Amino acid sequence: QLQASGGGLVQAGDSLRLSCAASGRTFANYAFGWFRQAPGKEREFVAAVGWSGGRTRYADSVAGRFTISRDKPRNTVYLQMNSLKPEDTGVYYCATRFFQGSHISPPGPSVPYDFWGQGTQVTVSS
Repeated sequence: QLQASGGGLVQAGDSLRLSCAASGRTFANYAFGWFRQAPGKEREFVAAVGWSGGRTRYADSVAGRFTISRDKPRNTVYLQMNSLKPEDTGVYYCATRFFQGSHISPPGPSVPYDFWGQGTQVTVSS
């Protein structure tokens, strides 16, 4: 089970931190991803992290502004979002899939994720 939280209404330039609390299994061989969907648009990949090795992958649109991380003792994945822009507005979802490879980058947008949590709304006003 994945439980996302931390969304809200902020102004452009502000920061937010999203959390994804995971439960129900051990995650040593899994990767976690954040995705978002803006109104009228398809869902898009934002960032991913491998649970075991902590390697990360980012969409070009958020690289340098967003940071994904995992807290193993808390079984939680975070998405720190800085310098937010109005185009970052959308419903943010966390997801996970099986992944082995502590020394390689986790799956990106071309690989399907299997388990999804509910979304959390992020709205960035200009």
